[in-house]
Amino acid sequence: MVQRFAVAEWGTLFGTVWERVRTRKFAAVPLAASATLLILAFSIVQHLPHGERLVNEVGVVRAGQPLDVSLLRTPFSLFVPALDLPVWGALAQVLLVFGIAEIVLGRKTTLLVAYACTLAGTLFARVGTHIGPDHLFGFPASVGHLRDTGPSAAVVALAVCVAWKTRAWTTGTAVVLVMIAEVVAIPNLAGMEHLVAIVTAVLLAATGEVFGSYWPRVLNGVGAANLFAGQRRTA
Repeated sequence: MVQRFAVAEWGTLFGTVWERVRTRKFAAVPLAASATLLILAFSIVQHLPHGERLVNEVGVVRAGQPLDVSLLRTPFSLFVPALDLPVWGALAQVLLVFGIAEIVLGRKTTLLVAYACTLAGTLFARVGTHIGPDHLFGFPASVGHLRDTGPSAAVVALAVCVAWKTRAWTTGTAVVLVMIAEVVAIPNLAGMEHLVAIVTAVLLAATGEVFGSYWPRVLNGVGAANLFAGQRRTA
């Protein structure tokens, strides 16, 4: 029974990832490898003298910042690890989850999901501090000075999208439940940003499911119609 469940849940995922990694090694996941190296570089720099200030100015996003500053820094904030967590955890998560997502979803989709879900969490924090703690999803003004979640929101979002793509429903549900439990056990901004990232990931996955093949079908139809019209004029 366990073996049957494992095959049904992860068989497609394992087969896809293993075949690509077996044949191409690290060349199969250049995005994940680059992201991991960037996180390592930011981690080293922010622990050097005056390095934390440099990292803050380049890639740290806070809800209290001007919006244009947050938007400029958000792409880099994906690779700035939290100061209070071991960097090896962020490195392992990004290499594993980004790598799987890069193979299963494709490089462009992986970047889109990672950026969009991170940005959604950042904007949520900004709105929450603006409306204040008297509202259900509001935060005190002090939250505006906290750093955003770094790569963790993107990791959670990509895990959900990969689970959706490979139909690993139990795994995807487990990720969601763990994030909900985190917020219930330790209510904080990072946990809420993770939930916002999950909601955004689900919306993106559902949109891709519904409309993913719509425009290719339209373009194919237009191409076929033009070809047919050209053949008729030639005849």
